[in-house]
Amino acid sequence: MTTAPTLYLSGSASFQQTPVFTGLDLNIRAGEWTCLLGSSGVGKSTILKLFAGLADQVQFDGTLGADGCVLDGHVALMAQDDLLMPWLTALENVLLGARLRGETPDVARAKDVLARVGLADKSAQTPSELSGGQRQRVALARTLMEDRPIVLLDEPFSALDAKTRAQMQDLACELLAGRTVLLVTHDPAEAARLGHKIVLMTHHGSREITPPTSKAPRLGTDPDVLRAQGELLALLCEDDPEK
Repeated sequence: MTTAPTLYLSGSASFQQTPVFTGLDLNIRAGEWTCLLGSSGVGKSTILKLFAGLADQVQFDGTLGADGCVLDGHVALMAQDDLLMPWLTALENVLLGARLRGETPDVARAKDVLARVGLADKSAQTPSELSGGQRQRVALARTLMEDRPIVLLDEPFSALDAKTRAQMQDLACELLAGRTVLLVTHDPAEAARLGHKIVLMTHHGSREITPPTSKAPRLGTDPDVLRAQGELLALLCEDDPEK
């Protein structure tokens, strides 16, 4: 794997002449988790698409990139939708990236990752036979299979119950250690648990919030995590697009 780089984005974006964000200056530190937290419509997913090279309809005025490497070929993206191929089994979906690149699929590793996300007994089932949470875990497994130094995650745990969500957060932190991870979330608790750096995006700009000092993934009952969660929630509640 290429050494995980620092990412940078500075500028403004619009969609069909409507501003998405303006004057954003974002630095995503190498080998750490940066959490983008904010309500819907502030441009979080647009930022992921820009880094992934999938924002063809977005007008971006500024600079973005990665120190020391090109983005193309070094990015793994997990989108909000699971994007599973309905005619493939769970195992085949996890192996999809390798097959599209013409590589020999590592079936044993794919089965292991499926087991780690709790779906060893679902490997032969198609997406229509899985629940929403199970589909999201297949999509997570597919992302974890990609050996990329940059990982972009868009609400990757949103369809999971509280217990499974915490388990998958812990697993992602374990398997993505040392990579540059940009996580989009609406959940203050998630940002407080996982973020080495937390950027709060609002309809009026962005600001960096000091994360808890303990090592991620943090315990949800940690007093510093609860403090950060409460502070983030209060700031989210203050964000009014009309003001």
